[in-house]
Amino acid sequence: MSVSTSEPPAERAPSGAAGLRSGSLGTADIAFFVVSAAAPLTVMAGVAPLAILLGGIGAPVGYLLAGLTLAVFAVGFTTMSRHVTSGGAFYAFITRGLGRPVGVGAALLALIGYNGMEIGVYGLLATTTRDTLHSLFGTDVPWLPVSLAGLLLIGYGGYRSIDFGAKVLGVLLVAETGILVLLAGGVLAKGGAHGLSLASLAPAHVFVPGTAAVLAFAFAAFTGFESTVIYRREARDPERTVPRATYAAVAFLGLFYAFIVWIAVQAFGDDRVVRAAGDDPAGLFFTAITTYVGGWAADLMHVFIVTSVLASLLAFHNAINRYALALAEEGVLPRRLGRIHPRHRSPYLAGIAQTALGALVVLAFRAAHADPYQQLLLWVNTPGMIGLLLLQLLAAIAVPCYFRRVRHTEGTLRTVVAPVVAAALLATAIVLVAGHIDLFTGASPTVNTVLLVVAPAVFLLGLPLAWWLRRARPEVYAGFAEEPGGAAATTERLTEAAEATEATEATEVRESTAPQAPASVDRSA
Repeated sequence: MSVSTSEPPAERAPSGAAGLRSGSLGTADIAFFVVSAAAPLTVMAGVAPLAILLGGIGAPVGYLLAGLTLAVFAVGFTTMSRHVTSGGAFYAFITRGLGRPVGVGAALLALIGYNGMEIGVYGLLATTTRDTLHSLFGTDVPWLPVSLAGLLLIGYGGYRSIDFGAKVLGVLLVAETGILVLLAGGVLAKGGAHGLSLASLAPAHVFVPGTAAVLAFAFAAFTGFESTVIYRREARDPERTVPRATYAAVAFLGLFYAFIVWIAVQAFGDDRVVRAAGDDPAGLFFTAITTYVGGWAADLMHVFIVTSVLASLLAFHNAINRYALALAEEGVLPRRLGRIHPRHRSPYLAGIAQTALGALVVLAFRAAHADPYQQLLLWVNTPGMIGLLLLQLLAAIAVPCYFRRVRHTEGTLRTVVAPVVAAALLATAIVLVAGHIDLFTGASPTVNTVLLVVAPAVFLLGLPLAWWLRRARPEVYAGFAEEPGGAAATTERLTEAAEATEATEATEVRESTAPQAPASVDRSA
C-alpha cells in the first residue's frame, strides 16, 4: 500500500499494512488527550461539591495531595517508558517487570478499566444533556437517543485521524477550563463572599474525619492521566514528549483542581460553603458563576459540561482502541482488530468493535429500566476506576523489579525509591476508594461488593488465560508485550521459516512419489 509523501511516516503493522500516523502528536496534543479524559469541568461541577460537603474547607488540599502522589508515580513510570516501547503501555510495563502471567491479567484489566470508564459515561452524557436542554429550553428528552447519538459521534471521532482528535479535544478543553477560569476571575475580582482567605490550607481544616473521603474523590478525578504512554507510537520525539505530557497533565490537574475548589470555597465563604454544598450540590458552581459573572455564564457552563463529557468520551475511546490494537497485533485479540485505516491511520476496526460494545451495554441498561446516572454511570464507571488504580499499583511495583534485572544507567531515586513510595501511596488510595465505595455508587452493600470484586476477578482470569496461551499458542505467549522487532518478530520469522520448510518437504515428497517415465523414453529423448 502506497503512502503519500506529504504525510508523516507511519509505523508498519506486523501484517505489512500502513501503521499508525507517527510523528503526529506533540506534548500539548498528548496532554489534551489526558486532561480531557479527566473532564475537569464535570469533575468540578459534579463531584467537588461532595468533596467540600464531606471534607469541609480543607478539600482543596486533598486534590493537591492526590496530584503529588501521582507525580511521584510518574517518576518511575516515565523512566520505564524510555526502556519499554511496546504499544501495550501499562500491560507491557507490568509484563516486563512481573512476568507474562501477571501481564496478561493486566491486559484484561486495562480493557475492563478503560471500557468501564468510557461506557458508563454515556449515562452521564444523557443526564447532562437532558439537564442542559431542560435548563435552557424547558424541554425534556429521553436519555437513550442521547446516549446512542453520543456513541455514533464518538465512534466517528475515533475513526478519524489522531491529529483530528487532538484538535477537537484542544478546542473542547479550552472551553471547559475557560469557563472555570472565568468563574475564578469573577470571584477574585470581587474578593469572594467575605474577603479572600487561606484557611483551607490550615492543618486544622485539612486533617479532619472527612479527609479520607476527599482523597478518594481526588484520586478518582485523575483517572486516565497515565494514558500518555499509549500514544507513544504517534508522538513526535516520544522520549521527550511522553514524559513531558505526563508531568504537565499531573501538574495542571493537581493545581487546577485545588485552585478551583478553593475558588468555590471563597465564592460562598469559609463559614457557609459546606451548608451551600449540602443544600444544592449539583447547583453549587452554577449558583457561584451566576452570582459573580452572570446568568449567561451559567448557561454557557451547562453547555460546556456536555462538551466536557464528550471530550472525556473521545479521549477514553482513543485509548481503548490503541490497547485493542496492541493486543490484536500480538494475537491475543482477533488480528482483524489490528487493521489500520489506510487514510486516517486509525485503528478503525477496534473502534467499531468498541462502539458496538458500548451500544450493547447501553441498550442492556435501558432494557432493564436502569437509571442512566445511578446505574449506567456509577455501576459501570466504578469498576473501571478501580481497575485503573490497580493497574497503576501494579505498574509502580513492576518498575523496580524490571530495573533490577536489566543493565541501565538510571538513578536509584527514579528506579527504586520513587516507585516504592508511589506503590505504598497508591495502595492507600485503593483502600480509601474501597472504604468509601458507597459515596461513589449510592448502592446497596451487595451491589457495592460486586462492583469492588469485578476488577480483581478480571485480573485473576488472566492467569489461567496466560497458562492456556503458553500451552495452546506458544508463539503468542512468547511474543507477548515484547519490544518491536523483539521476540514477537523472531517468532514470526521462525513460524514463516517452519511453514516454508514444511512446504519444501511436501514438494519433495510429491516429486519422489510421482510416476517416473520409462528408461527407454529417457534414452530416446
